[in-house]
Amino acid sequence: MRGADGTPPFPLCFVPFSRDPDFVERESLLGQIDLKLAVPGSRTALIGLGGVGKSQLAIEYAYRTRDRSPETWVFWIHASNAARFEQSYRDIADCIRLPERQDPKANIFQLMFDWLRDEKRGKWILILDNVDDSSFLFEAYSSGQKGQANDLEEGDSQPLVSYLPQCLNGAILVTTRNREAALKLVELRDIIVVDLMSEEEALVLLKKKLGHEDNDAAAELVSALEFMPLAIVQAAAYISCRAPRSSVRMYLEEFRKNDRKRESLLDFRGGALRRDVDAKNSVITTWQISFDHIRLSRHSAVELLSLMSFFDRQGIPESLLRGRHEHDEAQQYDNNVLDDVDETDDDVSSTDNDIDKDGDEFEADISTLRDYSFISIKPNGSSFEMHGQVQMAMRKWLEAHGQQERWKQQFVRNLCSEFPVAKYENWATCQVLFPHARSAATQKPDEQESFKMWATILYRAASYAKQIGNGAEAEKMSIASMKARKKLLGREHEDTLWSMSLVGDIYNLRGLWGAAESLFVQVMETRKSKLGMDHPDTLIGMANLASAYRNQGRWEKAESLEVQVMETFKSKLGADHPDTLTSMANLASTYRDQGRWYEAESLEVQVIETRKSKLGVDHPSTLTSMANLASTYRNQGRWEEAESLEVQVMETSKSKLGLDHPDTLSSMANLASTYRNQGRWEEAESLEVQVMETSKSKLGVDHPSTLSSMANLASTYRKQGRWEEAESLGVQLGVDHPDTLTSMNNLAFTFKGQGEEGKAIKLMEDCIGRQNRVLGPGHPHTKESEDTLRSWCM
Repeated sequence: MRGADGTPPFPLCFVPFSRDPDFVERESLLGQIDLKLAVPGSRTALIGLGGVGKSQLAIEYAYRTRDRSPETWVFWIHASNAARFEQSYRDIADCIRLPERQDPKANIFQLMFDWLRDEKRGKWILILDNVDDSSFLFEAYSSGQKGQANDLEEGDSQPLVSYLPQCLNGAILVTTRNREAALKLVELRDIIVVDLMSEEEALVLLKKKLGHEDNDAAAELVSALEFMPLAIVQAAAYISCRAPRSSVRMYLEEFRKNDRKRESLLDFRGGALRRDVDAKNSVITTWQISFDHIRLSRHSAVELLSLMSFFDRQGIPESLLRGRHEHDEAQQYDNNVLDDVDETDDDVSSTDNDIDKDGDEFEADISTLRDYSFISIKPNGSSFEMHGQVQMAMRKWLEAHGQQERWKQQFVRNLCSEFPVAKYENWATCQVLFPHARSAATQKPDEQESFKMWATILYRAASYAKQIGNGAEAEKMSIASMKARKKLLGREHEDTLWSMSLVGDIYNLRGLWGAAESLFVQVMETRKSKLGMDHPDTLIGMANLASAYRNQGRWEKAESLEVQVMETFKSKLGADHPDTLTSMANLASTYRDQGRWYEAESLEVQVIETRKSKLGVDHPSTLTSMANLASTYRNQGRWEEAESLEVQVMETSKSKLGLDHPDTLSSMANLASTYRNQGRWEEAESLEVQVMETSKSKLGVDHPSTLSSMANLASTYRKQGRWEEAESLGVQLGVDHPDTLTSMNNLAFTFKGQGEEGKAIKLMEDCIGRQNRVLGPGHPHTKESEDTLRSWCM
C-alpha cells in the first residue's frame, strides 16, 4: 500500500551499503553525531584522513537512526561530483515515487528540495558522503547535464548547494577529508574530527576480522599500521586470503622489511565492502587521489607535503620547510666536528613585501594540508606531524611522477644546512634534529653533492649520538658516513679521516681497542704525511691512538705520544686552549693508571680550574675533569675529597645528561667505589646494582663497562662476606687487561673468604705475574697484591 501520491507509507533507510557486523563501537563519536543532529535543521560534518572511518560511522549512524526512530527518513547522497550527486537525487526520487520525476523538463533537484521541505513528509536525515571537493556544489548546474557547469542561459540554473534545504524537519550529515570543504557547508562548531582509532578499538577491529590471534603480534601490527581502520581491514583481508600460509606475525614480518614491501601490502585492494566506488579500497590509493586534488588546486602545498614526507613523522621543524627551492650553493657542510667555525646561512636580501608574501604562501600551504588532515601542528606552533603511512604513500606518489629524487635531495640539503656541529652548546638543536637525521640515514640520495651532504649529516648526528651515550646508532651512522666519504672523496681526504677517527672513538668506547687502534694508526700516519707532525689535526690523531693504547694497558706507548701531544699543543695553542687541556687530562689518566698519583693530580688540578673558569662548572668537560681528580683522590685513600667531587659530578650528570648516559653511570660507579672503600656497603651496593642493570640493558652483557660494573658489585659482596654472590659475578675482560687483573684479585679474595686457600694463593700468584707485566713492578696495585700474598703465606 502506498500514499495517495505514490510515496511509500513508511519512511525508508535509503543507504546503498549493508550494515557492518564488524563495526567497532566508537561511542564518543557516535554520541557527538547524535547530539548535533538532534537539533532541528542542523548540519554536521565528519572530517578526517581518508581511510579513518568517516563513511563507516555515517553508515552505522544511519542504521541506528532507523532502529530507534523508524519514522525518520534516511537518504544517502554520493557527493564526490555533480554527476553522482544528481544520480543519487534521481535514485531517491524513484525510491519515494516522486511525481513528475520522469518528466524530462522537470528539475529533479527542485522536486527533491520541495519534497524535503514539506513537513508533512516527516523527519529526515540527508547524508552527503565523500564531499572532498565541494566546488561543484557552488557552481550553476542544470538537471540532466551530467555534471557540467551551466552557462546560466537557462532560467532554472543555480548552485546545487541551494537545493540542500535547511528546515526544522531535517538534518544533514557530511563526510569529507577536507576541512575547507566542510566549512562551506557547516559552521566550525559543527565539525567533528574523526581521528585514528585507539589501540583498544584497533585491536577489536582486527580480532573481529580475523578471530582469535596472537595478542602480542596483533598489538604490534595495529601499532605498525598507526591504528588506521582501512589499513587494518586491508591487512586482515590479505591475511585471510592467504591463510593458513599467512598470519598476523608473518604479515608483520613482511611489513617491516622495507618501504617497497609496505607499499605493496598497503596497496592491497580488499576487505572494505562498504566503501563507495570513488573511495578506493587501498589506503595508498585513497591518499594519492587526495594528493592529485591538492596538486591541481594548490601546487605549492603538494610541494610542501613532498618535502615533509622525507622527515621523521614527528616534530618536523618549520625552519627546515621554508626553503623548498634549489640554491646555487648549500651552506658549507664539510666542516668537521672539531672545528670552531660558526655555521650560518648565506645572507639573502629580501624586501619586507617578499618576506610577507612568502610567509602568507607558507601559511596557506599549511592550511591546505591541515584541511586534508595530512598534517597536524604541535602545541609549540612551530613544528608539524604526519602519519608515517601517509609519508610512504607520498613518496610512492612522487616516484610515480618522477619527483622522488628531487625532493629527497631537497630534504638532505635543508637538513644539512641546519644540523650543527655537535658541540655541547648545540646539543638542544641536535636533539630536535636527530630523529630527522635517523630518517635521512635510510634515504641515501644519488646526486653527488647531495650524497656529500648526506655523509655530513650522518657524521654530525653520529658525533652527537656518541656524546649522549647512544653508542649503537652512533656506530651505525659513523660507519655509513665513513664508507660514503671513502667512496666519494677518497681515503686520504680530511673529511674521510675525521669519519675514520669518529668510528675509532666509538670502537674505543665499545672496548674494541684493536679495531680502534687500526683506524687511529691510519689516520695519524696519513695526517703526518699530508699535514706535518705539528699540525693540530695530526696531534689529535696521535692523542686518539694514545687513548687506544691506554685502554689496552700499554702505558709506555700511551705516555710517549701524550707527552709529545701536550708539549706541542702548549707551544702552538697555549696552555688554556681546549685541545691543550684535553691532552693534559689524557696524560693525567695514563699517570693515574700507572699509580703515579701526584703527577696525575698536578695535571688534573690545572685542568679542572681552567675548565671551570672557561666553560663553567656544569659543562661535560668540566665534570669529566672533576671525576678524574676524584679518582686520583680515591686511589690515594682521600675519601672525603673524592666523595665531595663525585657527588657533585653524579648529581649534575643526572640532571644534564640523564640517568642512562655512560658518564652518569661512570660517576655512580665511582661514588660507589668510594662508599665501598669506606665500608658503606649498602650505599655502594645500591648504586652498583643500578649501574650494572642499566649497563646490561644499554650496552649488553659482554661490554667492558658492564663487566666492570659486575666486578665492582662482586667486590662489594666480597667485602661483606657474601662469597657465593661474589663468585657468581666473577668475570673476565681479556687475559691482560687491567680490569681483568682487578677481577682476578677480587676473586682470589673471594676464594680466601670461602676457605679455599689453595685456589686463592694460586690465583693471586697468577694475578701478580700479570700485574708485573702489564702494570709494572712499581705500580701500587702490584705492590698491594704482593703484600697480600706474603701475608697469606706466612
